[in-house]
Amino acid sequence: MEEFTAAFLNTEIIGQALPILWSGLKQTLLLSLMTVPLGMLGGLILAFASRAGTRWIAWPAVALTDLFRAVPPLVLLVFLYAGLPFLGLDIGAWGAVAVGFFLNTGAYYGEILRAGLDSVPRGQTEAARALGLRSWQAMLLVILPQALRNVLPDLVSNTLEVVKLTSLASVVALPELLFQARQAQSVTYNASPIVAAALAYFLLLWPVVRLLSRLENRAVAGGR
Repeated sequence: MEEFTAAFLNTEIIGQALPILWSGLKQTLLLSLMTVPLGMLGGLILAFASRAGTRWIAWPAVALTDLFRAVPPLVLLVFLYAGLPFLGLDIGAWGAVAVGFFLNTGAYYGEILRAGLDSVPRGQTEAARALGLRSWQAMLLVILPQALRNVLPDLVSNTLEVVKLTSLASVVALPELLFQARQAQSVTYNASPIVAAALAYFLLLWPVVRLLSRLENRAVAGGR
């Protein structure tokens, strides 16, 4: 037990690593605040485009959604960070993460939002138009709020996955929490900083997990 504690729960090493772990946590929070809105924006664009009445708009949107849901985000990040410079386009670590997460998470948000929009009865649009609302007003004020409510648990669940996905930014040397924990581990030859990073992720995401459970329970209760 003492060997396990020394290797994984060494409070002295964790204390020494706290400054860079804190720096990494701030980067993770910043990444989350960037990637979640970007993903939602990309998702809305794809959801609206996939439901367009024009095939040359809808079909490419569906194809892009399927493509970026199928491509592993790690591969996408490595291509954007290390591959694009060979084509004369160097967007850096932050650019690679922003574009990569916009494409990957946008595809998942897009599929969720499309399902939410499809779940709203067509009569809602007709009723809104009968009241004198324009098409964009009906979508923004009537359809979209109902769609978001219908898929809220899925949106929260996907957001939870997006925050965890930010750990992949370490592969492009962006100093988020996992990257800093691995740096501390390489210096100390001890896994305690990794355990501390895992605990930080738990404390960060546990409120979201509890919120998701409440939303799912409410949805089940409402469906009875």
